[in-house]
Amino acid sequence: MGDLFLVRHGETEWSRSGRHTGLTDVPLTEKGREQARSLVPLIRSHRIGAAFVSPFQRARETAELIGLHEVRIEPDLHEWDYGGYEGITTVEIHRARPDWFLFTDGVAPGPPDHPGETPEQVGERADRVLATVEAAFANTEGCVVLVAHGHFLRVLTARHLGLPASHGALFQLGTGTLCRLGTEHGRPVIAAWNVRPPS
Repeated sequence: MGDLFLVRHGETEWSRSGRHTGLTDVPLTEKGREQARSLVPLIRSHRIGAAFVSPFQRARETAELIGLHEVRIEPDLHEWDYGGYEGITTVEIHRARPDWFLFTDGVAPGPPDHPGETPEQVGERADRVLATVEAAFANTEGCVVLVAHGHFLRVLTARHLGLPASHGALFQLGTGTLCRLGTEHGRPVIAAWNVRPPS
């Protein structure tokens, strides 16, 4: 496979305040839009063969602002379904569950329309996206870009490296950043992580 670029969407009001934003479709803040625009030079310097974006507006707007116009919406790129923890901060969760950790414990059950996902379920979705990426590489030249969400992209990175979904905890990922996954001697590696243009 060629280079796989991961873009986390820009800042939203919920990401700024630390609220878990899974299936709630919140927009970018103005800072989030500026973060996205600042990535344009980093994206423009590469030949893009295919681009996929989460269905949520914060990711779709980020993709548009970084200059990705021919993108395919990929439903499996949505953020972790946080179930009963949707809209709640980690600090609030820790009041009731002091030892709670998303990447190993998952989430509290939510309503029927968003019941929540285990780390393993998110990993299964990531595996499906990686299969889609592999097919894209087989049918196009250039790199592939995914524009999506922080926790999901961290799990996807773990799965790309052959690690369990829970190992996504090892990869901190800020809003409005670019990462590059590649290979070295035929093995998957992280070639660049959490990149922002110089200010």
